[in-house]
Formats: sequence, structure tokens, C-alpha cells
Amino acid sequence: MGFSLKLQYCLVSVMVLLPAVCYSQDYFVKSRATYYGSPDCLGTPSGACGFGEYGKSVNDANVAGVSRLYKNGTGCGACYQVRCTNPQICADNGVNIVVTDYGEGENTDFILSPRAYARMARPDTAAHLFAYGVVDVEYQRIPCQYGGYKTQVKVHEHSKYPNYLAIVVLYQAGKSEILSVDIWQEDCKEWIGMRRAYGAVFDMANLPSGDISLRFQVRGSAGLTWVQAPNVIPKYWKAGVAYETDIQLY
Repeated sequence: MGFSLKLQYCLVSVMVLLPAVCYSQDYFVKSRATYYGSPDCLGTPSGACGFGEYGKSVNDANVAGVSRLYKNGTGCGACYQVRCTNPQICADNGVNIVVTDYGEGENTDFILSPRAYARMARPDTAAHLFAYGVVDVEYQRIPCQYGGYKTQVKVHEHSKYPNYLAIVVLYQAGKSEILSVDIWQEDCKEWIGMRRAYGAVFDMANLPSGDISLRFQVRGSAGLTWVQAPNVIPKYWKAGVAYETDIQLY
């Protein structure tokens, strides 16, 4: 009986710890990476995450589309250190990128912006790296850092005041993943879930009146938590405007 209880305890411990180990990903994973065409070497404003112009220039345009790591949009905004593995042409630290798009390549996890792809190379070897087209890499999840910026909620350009609201979260710091978003409905005194329209875009029709309060279900370094942003979007909101919150994700 004592052995059975100890075995059960060990199994429970493994079950509890395993998701945390898998989530933290404090180790490098082997994969492959390529790059996409871009006349200005930046990101694309039409990425599958729905970030728009933010997705073109955030993180000094060191951005990428991902396939397996996209996670139906939950992976949007995540940051990774990606480094190629050819010691002759690849820099030791590689490049830190932000996920802004979905894309599938030739057995690749990352399709990098040209700028990000070039920054994996040692000085004066970028042309050799581009000549490969697809390279072996290793990557790890890292915290996103946006000095001077708090989390922002942008009203997506597709929103139609006052009856249809779509939002996307910008400057998502830390290793956080936003799983869901709720709107507070004052007359019912309850939280109503928004729909994940696509990527990192959440939407809702038939909105409550007045200023809009949101809460985010976040998976991050503190585990699974709810983070509230009271009155973050004003009553007379405008499409295309980003509203700063008082919250910071980790």
C-alpha cells in the first residue's frame, strides 16, 4: 500500500511538472529556417496574426512566420532566439524574432524576414547565407522585451463603430500567450467571451454601451492567470487606434 501511494505521488508530480517543463522550453530545438521575399527587407502588414503595420516594423523588423509554432493564433507575438548552425557563416547568438505571421516552408519552423535572416550571419557572410535558401537552425523561446512600452489594445481596422469591435494585443511582453479575451457586460454583471476571429484578432458584435473593460486569460511565467484591463477602450473608440493599458505581461 505504501509503495502504491508513493508511486501515485510520483506520477502526479511528473504530470504536474511536465507541462511546465514543456512550456518553459529553456533549451534549443533543432529545426530549419528560410526567408520570404520583401522589397524593403521588413515584415509584412498582411500577416496572418492580424498585426497590420505593427507586424511590419516591430522588433526592428526581425520577425517571422511560423507553422507548427503558430498554434492557431496563440503563438502570435511570441519571441524566439533563432541561430543557424554552420559555424563558418553563422553568428553565435543568431537573431531574436517576433512571430507575426503563419507560413510553411520546406520542413521549416521559421520563415524569416530578410532582415532577420541576414542577422543570423557573421559579418560579410550574409550573401553566402542567402545562397543556401534553407538552413539548419536551432531555436528557443525567450521573453519578449519592449522597453518603454506597456501592453496596448489596438482596435482593428475592420471594426465598425459602434456595433462591431475587433481587437489585437500589441507589445505582448514576457513569455505570455493570450488564450482568450472577455468583455465586461455591466447590465448582466458578467464576462462575455470574445471570438478568436483569426490569428491574434478577437472580435464581438452587439457590444455593451460605455467604456469597454477587458480581461485576458494568459499563460505565462506565473502559469494560467486572468489579467484585467478596466475601461481600456473608450466609449467613442475609433478603428485603427491603439489604446495603452496599465498592465504588463510576463
